[in-house]
Amino acid sequence: MVIAPERTRIYEGSRIPTPIPTVLQVPAELEDVLTVNFGPNHPSTHGVLRLIVDLHGEDVVGLQAVIGYLHTGFEKNMEQKTWWKAITYPERIDYVSFQNNELVFVLAIEKLLALETPPKATWMRTLLCELNRIHSHLIWLGTAALELGAISMFWYAFRERDLILDLSEMVCGTRMHTRYFQAGGLAEDIPRGFFSECRKFVDWMPKAIDEYETILSRNQIWLERTRGIGLLSADDAVALGQSGPVLRASGVDWDLRKAEPYIAYGDVEFDVPVYPNGDVYDRYRVHMDEMRQSVRIVEQCLEGMPGGPWIADDRKVVLPPRHELHTSMESLIHHFKIVTEGYRVPEGEVYVTVESPRGELGCYVVSDGGPKPWRVKFRAPSFVALEATATCMTDALVADMIAIVGSLDTVMGEVDR
Repeated sequence: MVIAPERTRIYEGSRIPTPIPTVLQVPAELEDVLTVNFGPNHPSTHGVLRLIVDLHGEDVVGLQAVIGYLHTGFEKNMEQKTWWKAITYPERIDYVSFQNNELVFVLAIEKLLALETPPKATWMRTLLCELNRIHSHLIWLGTAALELGAISMFWYAFRERDLILDLSEMVCGTRMHTRYFQAGGLAEDIPRGFFSECRKFVDWMPKAIDEYETILSRNQIWLERTRGIGLLSADDAVALGQSGPVLRASGVDWDLRKAEPYIAYGDVEFDVPVYPNGDVYDRYRVHMDEMRQSVRIVEQCLEGMPGGPWIADDRKVVLPPRHELHTSMESLIHHFKIVTEGYRVPEGEVYVTVESPRGELGCYVVSDGGPKPWRVKFRAPSFVALEATATCMTDALVADMIAIVGSLDTVMGEVDR
């Protein structure tokens, strides 16, 4: 019988550090404080993150996050590419949630173009985004568990991750960074055999999640390392702009798929997992429950997938069918102009949000009427989650820091951009 450690009650008031909310400053009265670098080259930082940590014994008494080691300038690069070519960049911003990042930029383009997407493409986008959510959560689960000593969990999680990447490869020929979502729909029709293989995955995945929970949920070491650790109250989570699993594990019921449905989320049934304690364990529980709900959504997409076209018929924006290039000079010209010059997007600005695996992912785009974006800016949930590190680290030990940083589920490519 496993006896779970008593859970620390959520704190009263606010723990957000002052005067700088993202920096935990060392109390002036403390002596014998040791300052150490945690990262940037450290596997437990989930990327090239540098934490300047002040230790008093094993207590973390000061903390400052230093970012920018992975800065790639993706947003500025996108402004130098045509709308058609820029679609490949968002996938690499958050390389774990590539499908959702691709979606938000494509939705922004379609909103500016006032371009309607066929129902088949809309449902397939929903299906792939939920597979991508499971993929992202599996990477988080495997790596976060590994850092706390549960090495076998890593192999279990990556076993199912590989099944999802097999489905991705089946659809578009690549395992990651698919560029399968195009303005107006999908790059290609859904291949034969995909639905049967996806159903096999849907049938298997709930059993796999049961296995994960058997390994972790009643494990004495796991419970001691996660329950009552890294507390973040609902008020502090809202004040710090949190979203996704971090916000919902603090007791706030907010999910854009429910609150502001997009693509086919308004036509499927699913629950939003919410837990009240705001600790590492509740963040783990939200991730696990979300995987179950994602399987549920994928199953409904398979059952409700409509027929018909997979992309809009707008030759000024959409590449002509390949078979027409041999017989139609007009189609060949359209293909050549879209690939080389790109298409023009009406002047205007939009902000589109989706619920990525890490929370609210926003894309702000400005068009001057030309073939290239005039301005591109992403609202990255990983960047916002990282801002809560100092608050969660209050009264933490250095060993707890590993669990806390991992539980925030940040991807540094998205933080630095």
